Amino acid sequence: MSVDFSSEDTVVLKAIYRLQWEPAQDAHVLLYPEGMVTLNGSASEILQLCQGELNISELINALEEKFPEAGELRGDVLAFLKEAKNNGWIESK
Repeated sequence: MSVDFSSEDTVVLKAIYRLQWEPAQDAHVLLYPEGMVTLNGSASEILQLCQGELNISELINALEEKFPEAGELRGDVLAFLKEAKNNGWIESK
């Protein structure tokens, strides 16, 4: 299933997931009742901003300001958000 976002949409983690740093994994993880997903650095940076406070455009701008050396991030961030939504990790408002 393909998911499209509006620049004005906000995204939040679904209530069954908890994002936290896991020292044993040396990474951020998504915890849920059936298990755990270990996240890479990019995924954790994006998901940390998915708190329903920033719309998609603001989220992308915040990441581009934090990581100016990365250049244009819009395509990569949108691709990850679509994957995260398809996996059921986030929902848009």
